[in-house]
Amino acid sequence: MNIKRMISSLFTYIPQEQYNFVLFRDTTGNQSSENKELKKDDENKTIYPSLSVNLEYVKSKYNSMINSDIIIREFTLNARGKQYSAFLLYIDGMINTDIMNKFVLEPLMLRNKSNMYDNEQNRIISEAVTNNITVRKVKKFNLADYIMSCLMPQNTVEQFSKFSKIFNDVNSGNCALFIDTLNIAFDIEVKGFEKRSIDKPENEIVIKGAHEAFVENIRTNTSLIRRSVHNENLIIENIQIGDITKTNCALCYVKTLANSDLVAELRYRLNNLEIDSMLSSGQLEQMIVDNNLISIPQVISTERPDKATSYLLDGRIVLLVNGAPYALVVPAVFTDFLSTPDDKNMRTSFSNFIKWIRILATFISLLLPGLYVAIASFHQELLPTDLLYSILASRETVPFPVILEILILEISFELIREAGIRVPSPIGPTIGIVGALIIGQSAVSAGIVSPILIIVVAMTGIASFAVPDYSFSFHLRIYRFLFIFLGYCCGFLGIGLGFLAYLVVLCDTKSFGVSFTSGISPLQKTVGHSYFLQPIWLREFRASYLDPKKHNKQEKISMKWKYPFLKEEDIQ
Repeated sequence: MNIKRMISSLFTYIPQEQYNFVLFRDTTGNQSSENKELKKDDENKTIYPSLSVNLEYVKSKYNSMINSDIIIREFTLNARGKQYSAFLLYIDGMINTDIMNKFVLEPLMLRNKSNMYDNEQNRIISEAVTNNITVRKVKKFNLADYIMSCLMPQNTVEQFSKFSKIFNDVNSGNCALFIDTLNIAFDIEVKGFEKRSIDKPENEIVIKGAHEAFVENIRTNTSLIRRSVHNENLIIENIQIGDITKTNCALCYVKTLANSDLVAELRYRLNNLEIDSMLSSGQLEQMIVDNNLISIPQVISTERPDKATSYLLDGRIVLLVNGAPYALVVPAVFTDFLSTPDDKNMRTSFSNFIKWIRILATFISLLLPGLYVAIASFHQELLPTDLLYSILASRETVPFPVILEILILEISFELIREAGIRVPSPIGPTIGIVGALIIGQSAVSAGIVSPILIIVVAMTGIASFAVPDYSFSFHLRIYRFLFIFLGYCCGFLGIGLGFLAYLVVLCDTKSFGVSFTSGISPLQKTVGHSYFLQPIWLREFRASYLDPKKHNKQEKISMKWKYPFLKEEDIQ
């Protein structure tokens, strides 16, 4: 009995009757409703005319007694010979101290001609002379207008009457100016935090094309797009996502090209995301796509401004997330994931040849291991006799069935690929090469796998690297295992039925209302929809599945220098 009691005390959980802490869990939903009410109250909280009340509220909201980087600078402001109590709120490390000292504190604190005029003097807004009579329009002194127009030389200054607006911009790197007797606060842009400079793309390398990549700062990214489009019809809307983080997202489109319904649909989805945080473009992609149950990517992700600009000029929409060096492009179709910016920069014959190579790489990456398993298990008669004897001889010492053999190699290859990404960059390529050589040679020497299978897996891995888009390549890597099992179970019949189901899923998938196989199925005669490119002087139309406001990209005779006397009606 003592042994049984001892074992029971060791392995049996007995809840305690008293704890040193208490956790209250509200299962009725009242807590969430209270949080929503508190959030609503915070959003509607207006600034008080009393500086002391504002100061206490700001200190409590920002926990100034605990936070070491929250700075509240109290000082005396001079305006028209009078002095007013004021304070500045900003976050240390996110502002430019030189701008703060020279263009905010000095004009407000130091006595000068701008702030020492007689208090009775009114401001002249306009002056006109009619029939030798001078007519002046005079406005009485207003402290807020006077500070805004005379004492604040900073380029971006706004007035807000609600704390939520002020706190949002302070968290982004601005400073807030509160003045006694005023029920408004000034939002002054003094951003100066460290950020990464524009560098070369790391994952989307091209031979002919720009060598600029997006960075983590959203304003730098919008400037890159604005500089490329160089048109006043480019619209960049700011949308905040996340109740806690309030992440700035930019909705970019060309007003005269993008379909209005598409813009409205994307804006609706972005404005109806009830989440606490949004930290990356990858998270946003998962929140706005039509179907997350399949691994087929439905949004284009790119780090290249020139690629994003090209899609904008086709009538698509680009999304930027503050803190993410990638842009999202919607809608996306199948052919977009097999294209690169180099395609439009090279001669048509060159780019179309490379496109054929990518299609072949796609089929190899998806189907080659499954076809090998099907042939080895069911359809040996398809192989030439000499090759069949060679394969059988190489597999003579292998103790495992072909399905287990190929799974061992495929999983090993995925492990090497993942390890090469995660380890420090100087030794990453070394691990990939040495690991593959050592594991492959050792596995063959030990009789665990056959040499022909090493070739099959290596060809599959190389083909997967030839697919330009990382998300689509990852999708092919996942579905590859499905076709391996189908080939092992049913041979070519299983692969054929699986591939038919795969095509049905592709045709049924939609990206923001656009069919994923648009441009391929159904076939369209209109120029500009094919995966393969025509000569640049024949690319006259934008894709009809986007339903852009302007379908023509160029005139029918685009090279006027070559045909100066040829008219469009003369061309059949």
